[in-house]
Amino acid sequence: STLEPSLYTVKAVFILDNDGHRLLSKYYDTELYPSMKEQKNFENNVFNKTHKADTDEIAFVEGMTIVYKCSIDLFFYVVGSAQENELMLMAVLNCLFESLSQILRKNVERRCLLDNMDGVFLVVDEIIDGGVILESDPQQVIQKVNYRADENPLSEQSVAQVRSYTCTHTQSNVTLHV
Repeated sequence: STLEPSLYTVKAVFILDNDGHRLLSKYYDTELYPSMKEQKNFENNVFNKTHKADTDEIAFVEGMTIVYKCSIDLFFYVVGSAQENELMLMAVLNCLFESLSQILRKNVERRCLLDNMDGVFLVVDEIIDGGVILESDPQQVIQKVNYRADENPLSEQSVAQVRSYTCTHTQSNVTLHV
């Protein structure tokens, strides 16, 4: 039997440290692992099967296709269904990694990631929305989140800069009360 094509290609994205602890996770298919406990069990299972790899890899765990990449003390994972195109998932993973590399000034490690979580969440949200892949070009993602390595983080930007960001990244009228 053939499966109907779907835009919902990403089931989850998560980043773990080198001990397997969650730093970021977004699950787009809430029926897959509905509780936090089930999600963490899945992440532990994935980590235990993948943490010894030194290169980008593809794994099949619990009927899911998982592409992953390690960098210093971080593991990046993109999860899709068993029928998902691995190249599409790898494009998402590479976009995520390259975008974060630019934001973190090529210092993709745990401490820098934690210090810049606002930018990390923005990047993930620009790449994937509700499981739908929106962007796979890191330059476009960085441009869309208006987050450049030589600028201050969002928390240190002025109200005018935040207002400019809000106005350029929303479809509707926004009123910002200061």
